[in-house]
Amino acid sequence: MAHTPVKPEKIAATAAVALEQSLIVPALFQREGIDQYKGAENDTINVKVEGVLPFRTYDWRSGQVGTPNANGGVRKAIEFDEYAEKTVAVSFGGNIYSAVKLTDEQRDFDLNGWAKLMAKQTEAIGRGLERGAVDTLLNEDYAVTLAGAKSGRDLRGVLIRAREVLNRFMVPQEGRVLVVGTAWETALLSDDKLNLSGNVGEQEAVSALREASIGRRFGFDIVVSMEVPADAAFALHRSAFIFATGAPTLPQSVTGGTAAHNGVALRWLQDYDAQYLTDRSVVNTYKGFRSVKDQLVGVDGTGQAFVSQYEHFVRAIKLDLDATADVLPDSDGPDAAQQELFNITGVGAPIA
Repeated sequence: MAHTPVKPEKIAATAAVALEQSLIVPALFQREGIDQYKGAENDTINVKVEGVLPFRTYDWRSGQVGTPNANGGVRKAIEFDEYAEKTVAVSFGGNIYSAVKLTDEQRDFDLNGWAKLMAKQTEAIGRGLERGAVDTLLNEDYAVTLAGAKSGRDLRGVLIRAREVLNRFMVPQEGRVLVVGTAWETALLSDDKLNLSGNVGEQEAVSALREASIGRRFGFDIVVSMEVPADAAFALHRSAFIFATGAPTLPQSVTGGTAAHNGVALRWLQDYDAQYLTDRSVVNTYKGFRSVKDQLVGVDGTGQAFVSQYEHFVRAIKLDLDATADVLPDSDGPDAAQQELFNITGVGAPIA
């Protein structure tokens, strides 16, 4: 039988596809690669975020230039605003890797090549990226936390309230996700008003994310993560967090390849240690995570629009299954940013 060599690039490409399909929480983030940013200063890439502009109104029948009208108004020049897109700096804070030594006997008699070993190394990389994404979720400072055990509100009411808050925050409706822990999953599937249990298993799973999806309600794709604390959930837009990966450069002295699939990149290296008759396999990727804050557009008492002074993290909110009271922006507190967020969105005031 003829021997057909497998190119390292093909092995790396297969691993990149498997890695992308193994992700759950990172797959819900906006993805960026670093190929176009290689050589950037301070291990940082800058991702552009669209800016915002206020609308302005012009006085109706304001008279001629310099001549007061019947109401005492004088025709004035229109005001010009400057449009600027901001950049979100994403720093690469780690190099996730899996390194394995493989003896001749293991390769020839136990594993029959690289396929099984690569699958296991890819799983390890996926677990590292999953942990990094979940840590980013957990460590963010959220403007709003909704209570799952608040008196007079069932779980259906919690999801409706979460939808309302994101609407008030002007978060786009398309691309919203609800990431839940296992206790939330059990509670949601057990709630007859939501009728989610019928969604499980309706579609063939082609990725970890598809298998983790338990339905769609009130504009949210509901996804369970076993890495998220059981009593925690997060209602977010997919642009709330940025997930960046990059394949390190391939050294010329070893066999290997780099590949990317749907914005997820990795590198595979393989060499032979003749002193110990051992193959060595290394799979790795650079990774970075970052949240995205926004300037908001409000309307003052005269009906004139303005852009907020502060940046606010409004693309995601937190839900706590066991909490009995919501945590909302304090309109009367010492934090000026919270006051501004309340004044622009009204989130924090009792809602009839």
